[in-house]
Amino acid sequence: MFSRRSNSHCDQENDKLQSEAKVNELKAALGPLSGRNLQYCTDACLRRYLEARNWNVDKSKKMLEETLNWRSTYKPEEIRWNEVAIEGETGKVYRANFHDRNGRTVLILRPAMQNTKSLDNNIRHLVYLIENAILNLPEGQEQMACPPRIFEAFWKIVKYFLDAKTFQKVKFVYPKNKDSVELMSSYFDVDNLPTEFGGKATLNYDHEEFSRMMAQDDVKAATFWGLDDKHQHGRNGYTGAEVVPEPTYLAPPAS
Repeated sequence: MFSRRSNSHCDQENDKLQSEAKVNELKAALGPLSGRNLQYCTDACLRRYLEARNWNVDKSKKMLEETLNWRSTYKPEEIRWNEVAIEGETGKVYRANFHDRNGRTVLILRPAMQNTKSLDNNIRHLVYLIENAILNLPEGQEQMACPPRIFEAFWKIVKYFLDAKTFQKVKFVYPKNKDSVELMSSYFDVDNLPTEFGGKATLNYDHEEFSRMMAQDDVKAATFWGLDDKHQHGRNGYTGAEVVPEPTYLAPPAS
C-alpha cells in the first residue's frame, strides 16, 4: 500500500499519515476494548497486523480477533517458568546469553531433544519463551531460528498457536547452506555464535542460571500485564523476587 523505500521526506510523512489512518480505522472496526485486550492492542500491534495482511482492515481485524480469542482461552501471559521449567532441563529451547549485532534477543532451539509424547507441554514451554523474548525484544525486530529441517514440521503445528507478530519473526537457516551462513554472518559475530549454528563458540546451557533469569523476567511480565503473580513460587525452587544481572551483550553492535 505504501512506498516503504521512498527517499522524499514528504513521501515518508505521507506514509506515516496513511499508516496512522489505517490504524485508526482498525481501532474503530474492533470497537471498544478493555483489560488485557486493550493492553495488547497497542498502535504498534495493530500496525503489525495491518502489515501482515497488506493493510486490508477487514482481514487484519479477523486475524487479530482470532488472536485475541486464542489469548483469552490460552492465557500465554499467565504461563510462568516454574510451570514449564521441567521441559527446559535439557536446554532444548532457551533464550541465548548472546545477542545479534544489533543487540536483539536470540532463542536457541534444538528440537532433536523434544519429547513428542508431551506435545502440549512442549507448546506451552515454547509459547512461554517466545512471549518472554518478545517482552525483551526491541520493537519491530526479528527473531531468528537455526534448527534442523525436522523442526519445520513442528513449527507448522506451533505457529497456529501464535499470533502474526510471532511467527513472522522466524527464519530458517542451516549451517551447511552457503546462503544461510552468509545471512547468519550478517546478523552475528561468528566468534560468539555456537559452532552448531555455523560459528566458533561452544554452546553451554546452565539450567539453574537460566531459571534464575526466567524468574526475574516473570516479575517483569507480571508487572507489564498488571498481574498478581501467583505463579512465582513453583517446583523449581526459584521465586520472582530473585534478581540476576541482565544478559551480557556478547556480540558487538553493528557499525
